Amino acid sequence: MPKILLVDDEQTFRQNLADRLKMRDYAVVDVGTGEEGIQAIRQDPDIDVVVLDLKMPGMPGDQVLKEMKAFRPELQVIMLTGHGSLDSAMEIGRLDAYSYLAKPCDLEKLIEVVDQAREDKVHAMARHEVPHVERDSIWAWLKGSHNSRPGIILLGVLVMLTMALVPAPERLMTLLSAPKTGQISDPNVGFASYRKMDNGQTVAEYYSKKYGIGETVVDEDGNRTFIPATPEDVAFKARIMLGLLVVAALFWATGAVPVGITALLVGVVMYFFGILKPDDIASAYAKDAVIFIFGVLAIALAISKTGLDRRIGLLLLGPAKTLPRLLFIFLPLLAMACSVVSEHALVAFIMPLFMMVYTLSIRSAGIPQDKALAVMLALMLCYTANSGGPGSPAAGGRNAIMMGILQDYNIAPSFGEWVMYGMPFVPVMAIVIGLYFYLVLGRKTAVKNLNVSAIVRQASEKIGPMTRNEYLTALVLLVVVVLWISASDVFGMGGPVILGIVALNILRILKWRDVTSIHWEVVALYASASALGKGLASTGAALFLADSFLSILPDFFSEGTGLAMAASLFTGLTTNFMSDGATVSAIGPITVPMAAISGTHPWMVGFATAFASSFAHMLIIGTPSNAIAFAMAKDPRTGEQLVSLGDFMKHGAAVLVLSFAVLWFWVFLVYWKFIGF
Repeated sequence: MPKILLVDDEQTFRQNLADRLKMRDYAVVDVGTGEEGIQAIRQDPDIDVVVLDLKMPGMPGDQVLKEMKAFRPELQVIMLTGHGSLDSAMEIGRLDAYSYLAKPCDLEKLIEVVDQAREDKVHAMARHEVPHVERDSIWAWLKGSHNSRPGIILLGVLVMLTMALVPAPERLMTLLSAPKTGQISDPNVGFASYRKMDNGQTVAEYYSKKYGIGETVVDEDGNRTFIPATPEDVAFKARIMLGLLVVAALFWATGAVPVGITALLVGVVMYFFGILKPDDIASAYAKDAVIFIFGVLAIALAISKTGLDRRIGLLLLGPAKTLPRLLFIFLPLLAMACSVVSEHALVAFIMPLFMMVYTLSIRSAGIPQDKALAVMLALMLCYTANSGGPGSPAAGGRNAIMMGILQDYNIAPSFGEWVMYGMPFVPVMAIVIGLYFYLVLGRKTAVKNLNVSAIVRQASEKIGPMTRNEYLTALVLLVVVVLWISASDVFGMGGPVILGIVALNILRILKWRDVTSIHWEVVALYASASALGKGLASTGAALFLADSFLSILPDFFSEGTGLAMAASLFTGLTTNFMSDGATVSAIGPITVPMAAISGTHPWMVGFATAFASSFAHMLIIGTPSNAIAFAMAKDPRTGEQLVSLGDFMKHGAAVLVLSFAVLWFWVFLVYWKFIGF
C-alpha cells in the first residue's frame, strides 16, 4: 500500500485530506509541524511521498524540505501552499522538490502527482545509489537489489575464508618453488616475469625480492637481515588473489555493492593481506591504461560540449541510414579501423554520438525510454571495437607482447604477415555481432525506424557552422591522435590525453568542473582491474590458473589446431577478468613453448592466444572500451544506468561464444587450412 506523509499545520485541512486519501487505499501519516515530519521520515523508511505545506509556523516548509533531502535524498516531496508565487516556486525547484501545487488543490490532481512521484522514486533511488530493500522474507533480504545484495556479499566472504583456510595445492607449491633453468621445460616458464628471473631463482624468491615481501630481523648488534617469504607464504597470497578474483567478478557481475566500492575492496584486500607494498599497490592502480580512460572521458566531454561530436558523426556514420546498414556496413568498417587505430579512442568518440541518437530517437517516437535500443547501441559498439584486435600488431599492447614472445624464439612475423593471418577474422566477426543484435534486440526496440545518419545530420545542422571552440578542439584531438599513433611507445596512451586536457583548459574549452564531473567510478573500476591483474601475475596465481587449465586438456587439444583452440579458449575466458596484456603475458610464455614441443607452428598458437585476448566481452573490467561504453550509457533525463553489468554478462557471454565459433570454424579450420603456415 502506498504510504504518504502529510505535513501541514492546519489540522482540519490535514485531517480531511488524510481521510480522503485513505478512502483511495493510501496509507497516510499526518503531522502538524516540520520537526515531526523530519522525525517521521527518519523513523519510517516505507514513506513513499511527502505532501508538505510551504508556510508553517516554526520551521518553514523550505527548511523542512532541505532537512528531509539531507537525510533521504531520494524522497519525493510535493509542496502545497496557499501563498503561491513565482519566486517561491523557483526556490522550491532549486531545492529539488518533486512538484509545486497551489493550496487547496483538486484531489484528483494531487493523486495524479503522487502516483507520478512514486513511479519516479525508482529513478531517484538509482541516481542517489539508494538500494531498494525488501523485508518480506529472508530470501528477499538475501537477494536484495542492485548495489545491495546481502546474500552475494556473504557468499563473497565465504569464498575468501575458504581460500585462506584450505591448504595450498601441491602443483602451486611446485610452480612457486621450482628453480629457473632457462629451459622451455621449466614448469614456471609461464610466469609473467620469467625472463627477468635469475637462473636458479624461484618464483617465490623473485616475488619476495622484487616487492620486498618478507621479514626483516634485527640481531643483537643492530644488524638488519631480510628473510624472504617462503613458498608457503607466497602460496597463501596466491590463494588470496584467486579468491579475490572470484569475489570481484561476482560482485561486478551481480551488482552486490556499488562498482566503485568493489574497486576499492580490491585494494583493501591487497593491503590487508600484504600482497604488495602500499606504493606498489598504488602504482598498480595508476597504470597508463587508467590514465588513458580518465583522459578519454574528459576529452569526450569536451567534444560533446562543443558539438564537435556531431561533425565527427557525419563522417563516421554517413552510410548508417537504416538499422541494417548500421549493423552490416558501419560495424565492419569500424572493426577494421580498430585494427590500426586505438579502439578505446574510437569508442570514446562514437559513444556520445550513439547516446545523442538514442535521446533524439525516443523523443521523436514519443516514448520515455527504450532500454533495448540503448543496450544494442552500446554493446554492439564496444564488442565490435574489441573484435578489431586480431587485425594487426598495432591494435594493442597485447599484440606487441606476443610479438615479443615470438621474437624470443626468433620466429616473429612481420606486420604484413600478422595482417594476413588476422584481418580476415575482423569483418566476419563484426557482421556476426551485427546479426546477433539484429535478431536478439533489433525487434525488441520501441524505436522502429532508426536513421542514425539523418539524426546526426539534423543535430549538426541545428547548431550551425563550426565555431572557434570546435576548430580548436578538433586541432587538439588531431594532435592527441597523432601522438597515439606515432609516439605511444614513448608517451604511452595516457600522456597524450593529459596533454589534451591541459590544452583544452588553457584554451578555456574544458573547465576543471567539467573534468571532475566524469564517471569516476569507471576509472576506479578499471584501476582496480589493473591492480588485480598485477597481484595475480606477481604472486604466481595467474601461472597456476594457466597451468591448471592446460593440464586437463585431452590429447586432441595438445597439438596442432586443437592446441590453438585450447590456447584461445583459456585466453578468451581469462581476459574477461584480467587486462589483455597481463593475460598474454601470463599465458603466451606457456602456449608458445607447448607449440614448439608438440611440433605445432608457434605462429598458430601465438596468434590464437593474442587474438582471443580481444574477447573481453563479459565484464566491463575486461577492456577500456567496455568501461567507456558503460560510463556513458546513462539516461539523459533520469541519470539511470541504461546498460547494466548483467547486460554485459548476458550478451557478452553470447558474443564470446560466437567469437570462439568464428575463430575456430572460419579462421582455424577454413582460412588457416587454406593459406597454411
